[in-house]
Amino acid sequence: MTPGECDALIEAVTTAHRTIDPFTRMVRGHEAFHDLDDDGRRVAYERTLATRAIERALDPEGRTTTVRAVMSRLRDATRRP
Repeated sequence: MTPGECDALIEAVTTAHRTIDPFTRMVRGHEAFHDLDDDGRRVAYERTLATRAIERALDPEGRTTTVRAVMSRLRDATRRP
């Protein structure tokens, strides 16, 4: 794997976006995670921590995109009949 390919996988893994399985409605882990080696996963983890800290600092309520996504899913779940 080239450094550019590794960086692209790390970038994909560190985003807050996650696919939701249409059948189980469960959140899936990002597929790119499985293509990274241990060092790539470690870098992704550290970058995710840094990114979420920046998000919290910039958000007026101190929430990350992950927190907002989870809260949205919880709100939607309580509205279903």
